[in-house]
Amino acid sequence: MSGTKEEDRKGSSEWREFFWNPRTHELMGRTASSWGLILLFYLVFYLCLAGMFVLTMYIMLLTLDDYKPTWQDRLATPGMMIRPKGNQLEISFSVSNTESWDGFIHNLNTFLSPYNDSYQVQTNDNCPPDQYFIQEDSGEVRNNPKRSCQFNRTMLEDCSGMSDRFYGYSRGQPCILIKLNRVIGMLPGKDGQSPYVTCGAKREDSDKIGPLAYFPPNGTFNLMYYPYYGKKAQVNYTQPLVAVKFLNASLNTDINVECKINSNTLATGSERDKFAGRVSFKLRIEDK
Repeated sequence: MSGTKEEDRKGSSEWREFFWNPRTHELMGRTASSWGLILLFYLVFYLCLAGMFVLTMYIMLLTLDDYKPTWQDRLATPGMMIRPKGNQLEISFSVSNTESWDGFIHNLNTFLSPYNDSYQVQTNDNCPPDQYFIQEDSGEVRNNPKRSCQFNRTMLEDCSGMSDRFYGYSRGQPCILIKLNRVIGMLPGKDGQSPYVTCGAKREDSDKIGPLAYFPPNGTFNLMYYPYYGKKAQVNYTQPLVAVKFLNASLNTDINVECKINSNTLATGSERDKFAGRVSFKLRIEDK
């Protein structure tokens, strides 16, 4: 028993001496000068690493343009999106149940508020149609901020929410807004031909969709809204829209709709992304 206690005291003494040895003045086996040299080494080492990182970031930032990306990895043909936002690209509502489409109306009103004519007149230009609004820089002189063309809410006519504040949902003739995703520098047409949108039902639903109306006429994205120069260079840019109104869609059934862009410079779909330049959604209108 006494031997065990002596061994415990000896082991405890060894640990204390390892942490601080009063005879050699060593802390955890090293003198103060040894610890100082180690700390100095790691301080210089990590300062060099931090300096290399800062220098690398500085050189990389010198190659970037604040107004135009150096590289673009987006598809040449932009994607499309619809408003109002439904649940997983599904627009489903009941004509007689206002609560089923109140959210769609609120979504459209919020989305279209920057398109009010009064706001557009104050912030954007009345541009000549059917031609690109080119605003190039003059050498090293930046032509910023760049101007933008007006897209007035009234151009959506029956789907503007002005003449019909319910956008047709109260009558079972809903309006769907379509927009192209923004791509800097994209020129979506040539020879004065603006790209336009066409919508149709997928093959199995072709007899359910009924006639459609497009606003602006022919469902065009006019060339005057292109090219887009970026959010920082073109701060007041207003994205053009196309509205599709379903005039007599079948009730109480699912209708699978596909809308696509038609252009003489943009291809629809590709092996990389079959949904480039098109969008598919489901429409269901209940009459009870």
